[in-house]
Amino acid sequence: MPTLNGEDWQHSHVFDQDRRNSGETRTLVVVLVTVVMMVVEITAGLVYGSMALLADGLHMASHALALGIALFAYVISRRLATDRSFSFGVGKINSVAGYTSAVLLLGFALLMATESVERLVNPVPIVFNSALVVAVLGLLVNGFCAWVLMSTPHDHGHGHGHEHDDDDGHAHGGDHDHHHGHGHDHNLRAAYLHVLADALTSLLAIVALLAGKYAGANWMDPAMGIVGAVLVARWSWGLIRSSLHVLLDRQVDAARTGELARAVSAGSTDEIADLHCWCIGHNLYAAEFAVVTDAPRAPAYYKARIPRHLKVVHVTVEVHRRGG
Repeated sequence: MPTLNGEDWQHSHVFDQDRRNSGETRTLVVVLVTVVMMVVEITAGLVYGSMALLADGLHMASHALALGIALFAYVISRRLATDRSFSFGVGKINSVAGYTSAVLLLGFALLMATESVERLVNPVPIVFNSALVVAVLGLLVNGFCAWVLMSTPHDHGHGHGHEHDDDDGHAHGGDHDHHHGHGHDHNLRAAYLHVLADALTSLLAIVALLAGKYAGANWMDPAMGIVGAVLVARWSWGLIRSSLHVLLDRQVDAARTGELARAVSAGSTDEIADLHCWCIGHNLYAAEFAVVTDAPRAPAYYKARIPRHLKVVHVTVEVHRRGG
């Protein structure tokens, strides 16, 4: 086995996170559009007396703030990508931003519900025609923003292949690979959910305003605010849970760990023990496990058996002789 010095053991955890991706640019566009529409909807809701429209504008404010957080996360991740003080790179900044946005989303859902209940108890006159125009405009803007975020091209991520072995049987490695999809990009998902929530509240506002204008059902306006608040709260809770799974290094699903174990031990009597696999960033994973075997091999052998599509970019392997 070759002799390695300390410098040989060092390897990068950048994984191309120092590059600007398309999500950052498109998020900036959505932020600018959203801020303009936020001012219009809040002003119109106050002037025309529509709670549904005001709720939409207030939520648009949370959406603008959340998108600002998402944009900041993209920028700070790029700038800190080469900072070696981050043990597994800066991938979790993405999940921190997603979690923060989700909490904001939950808070504004509560605000929407509170204000809607207040309007049910103390209704105010609504200028239907003007409010409808602004609500339709809001829906169109939200649809445009959703399209911008959904049409973000799949970014190519790269792990950089480094693999080092030592006499204790440890290997650290990363595949140079292209991965596709948004996987655990909680930042982008949070931005999209905020846009989707805005589109929903705009749609509910339109339904409520039409019901009030043509059927005299003015109560529909605050009622739709409550419905929107419940749905938004549900979406935000889902994002909170998924981002926390990453932030707390929760074990990935059994299907992924099972496939990893089967691949490493395939065609042999090797036993995979103490297997841990967790997400360290957008579609990036780390793993560590022990191999118990009758015929020990170099750790690099077991690491090389891990399928590239599992995106395990950092691996620690311990090799033990059975009965040893």
